[in-house]
Amino acid sequence: MLRPPAGEAGIAAAEAALGVELPAALAASYRGHDGFDEGHGSGILSSDMMMLPLEQLVEEYRTQTQEWGREAGVLPFARKAGDIWSGWYGDVRKGEPSYGGLGRWSVDGGSEPYWAGSQCWTLTDWLGEIAAALEEGRCLRRPDGADDRYNWPVLTGLRGLTWVDPRVRGCSPKG
Repeated sequence: MLRPPAGEAGIAAAEAALGVELPAALAASYRGHDGFDEGHGSGILSSDMMMLPLEQLVEEYRTQTQEWGREAGVLPFARKAGDIWSGWYGDVRKGEPSYGGLGRWSVDGGSEPYWAGSQCWTLTDWLGEIAAALEEGRCLRRPDGADDRYNWPVLTGLRGLTWVDPRVRGCSPKG
């Protein structure tokens, strides 16, 4: 599921094609692996999202900025497998207070920061929180300290790692 590392040349090529520099946390993640192969079990990030390979990230960014007229610097880097209508973005607009922040984008709704409360959830903090939730077997905690009770990591025999919403029938974070 995890693709091989993108490498420095791949990251530099993507940045040149995008016309923006990737935030350090996102670039570091691509150094570890060039996103996920799409398919069964690929949504191992919170909210069942998968990280896009750099080539696909460039394509989606061009679609959003050139065809949809979206603001440059809102970089769509993750979505659910097979979903081309919504996902996560990283704010790569240097000099903006939200630089390095995480947000949600959708075809219908545009883009908005996540967590839309008083604090921005940076990519670095979000990735660290995913790791902490996995290590501690708990739901995510938002930047304001509140539990995201609808986003629990679960290990399954069929898919490996997935994220569940306990409100959905048959889904339980406790197995």
